[in-house]
Amino acid sequence: MEFEFTLKFTLTTDRPGVDELVECLGAAGCDDALVGIGQSGLISLEFTREADSAKLAIFSALADAKRAIPTAKLLEVAP
Repeated sequence: MEFEFTLKFTLTTDRPGVDELVECLGAAGCDDALVGIGQSGLISLEFTREADSAKLAIFSALADAKRAIPTAKLLEVAP
C-alpha cells in the first residue's frame, strides 16, 4: 500500500547547503519525498511511501531522514 504524509524538521545552523541536503536525502532512501525548504532553518519532506502500514511507512521514512540529516529535529508528522 502507498501512504502519503509529511515530516517537518528544524535544521541546525551548521547544516549543509540545499543541493547537498537533497543529495544526502536521496542517498539515504528518501528518493520518494518532495523536499520543501521555503523557510530558513526548516525542511519539509512530503512522502509517498510503500509499506504494509502507515506506521511502518512513517518510521522507515523518519529513519531514512535522520540517517541523511542526523542533527535535524522532528517538529511534526502530518497526514
